[in-house]
Amino acid sequence: MSLRQIVLDTETTGLEADQGHRIIEIGCLELINRRPSGNNYWKYLNPDREIDAGAVQVHGLTNAFLADKPRFHELARELWDYLSGAELIIHNAAFDVGFLNREFQRCGIETPLAEVCTVTDTVTMARKLHPGQKVNLDALCRRYGVDNSSREFHGALLDARLLSDVYLAMTGGQSRLVLDGPGDGGNQPRRSRLLEQLRVEAAALPLAVPRASEAELDAHLERLKGIAKKSGGNCLWAGELPAA
Repeated sequence: MSLRQIVLDTETTGLEADQGHRIIEIGCLELINRRPSGNNYWKYLNPDREIDAGAVQVHGLTNAFLADKPRFHELARELWDYLSGAELIIHNAAFDVGFLNREFQRCGIETPLAEVCTVTDTVTMARKLHPGQKVNLDALCRRYGVDNSSREFHGALLDARLLSDVYLAMTGGQSRLVLDGPGDGGNQPRRSRLLEQLRVEAAALPLAVPRASEAELDAHLERLKGIAKKSGGNCLWAGELPAA
């Protein structure tokens, strides 16, 4: 049976779902057996309320940009069906799940997400792995060698992509790619997942074995004869020379 995981992140109008703040972006990246499937889910949403100025500084999303975007209720059922049955991988899961539960409740879906999904909080996981260390996403990207240079603002799908790399590195398996040679614990450099994927795919291909042509073999023998002559008959490959 395939393992289906969804790395999920949201952006919101503010910090408190209980104060009426809303989701304005949701980004989901699907993993099947720990590999990206390409079946992702990404939407901007019109919240029908003002976005806190502090939130805009974090994610850069404005009411003007979101004015023509769909409302949550327009996609609630397709999102519920997409998430159902998966393991949700979320950084600070209580925040995102709390907002999602409140949004679904507004649409008449009263069942908590945790009853139809397994929820894994990568903040809790990171605190166990790295006690006393910073465990925000930027800090974990640095620790696990994940390139987050394009993260000028927070973004739901961008952060889901970064978190997927961090999660796979934290949990080992084929995507935990430690370079050869000694390292310094959690700060060891890692190959990119793309290079590792190409290596694995290449290993599955039939090995091509080129054969030398007759002309190439003749040229090789002439070269050996020249080496034998200059070395006074001490050519290491003399056995390859035809008998006189």
